[in-house]
Amino acid sequence: MNPAANTTRRPALIISALLGAAVASAQTPVPVVRVVSKVVEREVMLPGEFRPYLAVPIHARVTGFVREIHVDRGSSVKQGQLLATLAAPEMQAQIAEAQAKAQAIELQRVEASAKLAGAQGTYDRLKAAAATLGVIAGNDLVVAEKTVEAAQALMRSYEDSAKAALAQVRAVKELDEYLRITAPFSGVITERNVHPGALVGPGAGSTPLLRLHQVSRLRLVVAVPEALVGAIVKGARAPFTVPAYPGETFTGVVSLMAHDLDEKTRTMPVEIEVRNADLRLGAGMYPEVRWPVRRPDPSLLVPPTSIVTTTERTFVIRVRSGVAEWVNVSRGARVGDLIEVFGPLKDGDTIVRRGTDELREGTKVTAQTAGAN
Repeated sequence: MNPAANTTRRPALIISALLGAAVASAQTPVPVVRVVSKVVEREVMLPGEFRPYLAVPIHARVTGFVREIHVDRGSSVKQGQLLATLAAPEMQAQIAEAQAKAQAIELQRVEASAKLAGAQGTYDRLKAAAATLGVIAGNDLVVAEKTVEAAQALMRSYEDSAKAALAQVRAVKELDEYLRITAPFSGVITERNVHPGALVGPGAGSTPLLRLHQVSRLRLVVAVPEALVGAIVKGARAPFTVPAYPGETFTGVVSLMAHDLDEKTRTMPVEIEVRNADLRLGAGMYPEVRWPVRRPDPSLLVPPTSIVTTTERTFVIRVRSGVAEWVNVSRGARVGDLIEVFGPLKDGDTIVRRGTDELREGTKVTAQTAGAN
C-alpha cells in the first residue's frame, strides 16, 4: 500500500466524522406523547345550604287575643289544620249590629212592597174605570200612576239597601272566620312566639305567631363558580354528605338555576331538590355536594409535565416536521393523571413529554415515543 495515499485519505475521514457528529448533534432527541381528546366527566366538591321547600311566617289577620294554641315547635301539621284560635268580643258586636241593620232594612223593604202593591191596585182600578167616559177624572189617573212609579223607586232603593246590608253581614262573618288560624300547607312548626292571652294583630312587621316550614322536600342551594356554570346539567343526580350523618351519602336532583351570577362572588345559585320524607335532614344544614361536571364538548388532555409556565406565558412544545413549536395554552381541570388544556391544539398532536423553556422554539428534534397516555 502506498503510504502517501493513506496520508491523503486520513484528513478526509476525519472531516467526514466531524460532519456526521455535527448533524447528529443538530437533531435533539426528545421523548414525546400524543394529545388525547375525550369527554371529561368529574365531580367537584362544593358547599351548599339546605332551605325549606316552602316557608311562611303566620300572622293574625285581625286584632284579637290568643285563646288557644293547638301546636308547638316541632309539630307536624296538615294543610287546613287548626293552629290557633283568637278571641275578639267586638267582632261579635259588629256581627250583631250588621244583622240588626239588615233586618231593619228588610222590614222597610217589606213595607215598601206592600205600599207598591196597594198603589198598583189603585192605579189598575182607576185605569179600568177610566175606560167609561166621564167616570174618572184624567188627573186622578195621572196621580195614581205617579204614585206607583214612586213606590217602585222606593222599592228598588230598599232592595239595594237590603243587598248591601246582607253583604256587610257576610263580610263581618268572614272576618270572624279569621279568628281561626289554619295551616296554608302541610309542614312542620319551627317557631312559636305567643301564648294564650297575648294580644296579636295584622302587620308584616310584627312578630309572627308561628313559623311553618315544609321540609318533606328541601331546596339544597349551591353557589356554583362561574368556571363550572357551562357544565351544569339540569336533571343530573348530585350526591352529597352532611356532618350529622358521617359516612352516609344522600342524593338530590338538579332542578333550578338562577341564570344570573352574583356580582360579588361570581357564582350562580343552583337548587337541588331533595326528598326528605323521613325528616332526617333539616333546613340550615351545610352539606358538601359532589357536583357533577360534564363538558358539552370533548376536552384535550396532556400530562402535567408537558405544560411549561414562565412569567410571560403557559405553553406546551409541539413537535411538527421535526421542529419544536411553542403553543400557548391555558390550564383546565385535572382528570386522573392528565390535565385539561385549552389552546390551538388538536387530538393526536405530538408534544414533548417533559416540557422546558430551554428547548427553544425552532429547535430541530428527533421524536422518541414515550409510551401511551
